[in-house]
Amino acid sequence: MNRFITKNKIYILPMTLLVLNILAIIFHFFIKISLPFPFEIIPLVIGGFIVIRSTLLATIKKRKVTAGLLVVLALIGTTYVGEYLSGSIVSFMMIFGEFLEDLTMKKTQNAVRSLIKLVPHKCRKKIGDKFELVSIREVRPGDIIQVIAGEKIPVDGIINNGQATINEAAITGESMPVDKSVHDKVFVGTLNENGVIEILTEKIGNETILGQIIKTVKNAQENKGNVQKTADKFAEFFLPTILFICFVTAILTKDIIRVMSILVIACPCALVLATPTAVIASVGNAAKKGVLIKGGVVIEEFAKVTTICFDKTGTITKGTPEVVDMFICDQSKKQEFLETLAIVEKNSGHPIGKSIVKYLVNKENIDMNNIPNGEFDMLFGRGVKVKLDEKIYEVSNRRALEELNFEGSNSEKIYEFLDHEEKLGRTALVVLSNQNVLGCLSVADTVRPYIKDAINELKTLGIEDFIMLTGDNEYTASAICEEVGIEHFKANLLPQEKLDYIKKLQSEGKHVAMIGDGINDAPALTLANVGIAMGMAGTDIASDASDITLMSDRIDFLCETLALSKRTYFIIKQNIWVFAVLVNIVGILLSGLGFLNPIAAAIIHNASSIFVVLNSSRMLGYKYKNDQTSSKLSIQSN
Repeated sequence: MNRFITKNKIYILPMTLLVLNILAIIFHFFIKISLPFPFEIIPLVIGGFIVIRSTLLATIKKRKVTAGLLVVLALIGTTYVGEYLSGSIVSFMMIFGEFLEDLTMKKTQNAVRSLIKLVPHKCRKKIGDKFELVSIREVRPGDIIQVIAGEKIPVDGIINNGQATINEAAITGESMPVDKSVHDKVFVGTLNENGVIEILTEKIGNETILGQIIKTVKNAQENKGNVQKTADKFAEFFLPTILFICFVTAILTKDIIRVMSILVIACPCALVLATPTAVIASVGNAAKKGVLIKGGVVIEEFAKVTTICFDKTGTITKGTPEVVDMFICDQSKKQEFLETLAIVEKNSGHPIGKSIVKYLVNKENIDMNNIPNGEFDMLFGRGVKVKLDEKIYEVSNRRALEELNFEGSNSEKIYEFLDHEEKLGRTALVVLSNQNVLGCLSVADTVRPYIKDAINELKTLGIEDFIMLTGDNEYTASAICEEVGIEHFKANLLPQEKLDYIKKLQSEGKHVAMIGDGINDAPALTLANVGIAMGMAGTDIASDASDITLMSDRIDFLCETLALSKRTYFIIKQNIWVFAVLVNIVGILLSGLGFLNPIAAAIIHNASSIFVVLNSSRMLGYKYKNDQTSSKLSIQSN
């Protein structure tokens, strides 16, 4: 029980006050009960005490006026004239807002925990002439570590012996695994997919690339700060103005009723409700469409965004390799070409091999059960070959042609195909049977079919700049950008370099949104004005570090989310300036002139609050004006 309470303590107070306020409304308007005092005094005392205490402490700490002081003023006014229910609701709204902020900060801890889990607890350390399993805490720079296929690398270092295929998506975002051998660098948290390697440890713990990511996520969250709410900005001049008006009214009229009428009409119920009601309606609307928005500050920030930075892998592209093109030297030998591919790649654990098998099964209707097994041999840095019935079948890169000194009737077309595909950043492979070139094919991480239309739509919504940030090479980055219509990109970036580029854009006065799906994107997602994570296809870490999460891998949902945010921001400003500020100004004037007594003032300020709620509720049914475009994108993506 104690463990449950500790785990869920941030929910207890707001949920308790919510229940008490619902009961207070029922007892006030519908069911009369016999109590020595109005029931609404209970939530008013609880909520009021907490709000007054936290407001006074915050005022002393920050040494500035906040919306909290307006609420304290409202609580005094409503309590004085017996409007206990109004005071209770005001205090609840303040506490609920703080609850949402606490909930968001809790996500930071989850993100850091998930990052730490990427580091193996144990590893094989060379002690004497043997490799012994030890705790990662016993490893120091200079130690030799052995990592076999299927294990995560526990340190940053250099390969001292052996060869392996390393999946570095966790660090660089690169979807295609990289073949590495002696003298190549490797990073903690990356996965050894094939081979056995010995690593000379260079960095451990906080000094590693992953350690820096963890540190950066923490620092970025702490330094990001909360955007000062419109209500706080308004409170800086509104509170002293109200107090001055009350003082002048008391001096000129010597009528305490007029003073209390001003205090009541100035009660910032509408101001307090202006943001959270619109936010709740909008967040609910977005959630139904598979988009999670973490609060009102996010909506305000997203509405102001002028620049969107995209990660490549898993965001602009699908994140998995596919066969995209092929050239067969002799079409009459197509079946031999396909069977050679099947024989070679049948037992390959490499993602490229898996993508080729998937193509053969789904597109060419090859039954892999009928394909015989041969002697499999991985050619590091080149490809794969299989020996079967005294024949050698091979799928390799252009190094195979160089060894053969390949020349022939189709050599010009083969080299032309390889050059073209490699310029596009694709992996180009040659298919050989007994050293006879049958043809070639290319494999690549393909672009999402709807991304180009989504980018065009975002332009119509006011986004000025689109930039792709990727750990990939420049050839691949350039080809992808040209295909989807993005003019600018930065290639070969590590996580810290992505973060530095986001800072540079912000220093130039740009309001930046970052969208990504990988662990390596977490720092940039956190520091950007708005971080957007691809949910279903992304990592929990990216989701926890972000402000907006797309539950599916559909970037086109971003268009409707941006439109929703802009509309919500407009509604919030309308709530504040029309229903809160304007009504208050007119009400204060009428109260000061004696036309309104405290009861009438209470009715008017409650009416303005009702109009705020009704205005905000329109966001529940909001639909993006280009729904037809969204539908088209949906069909296209399917």
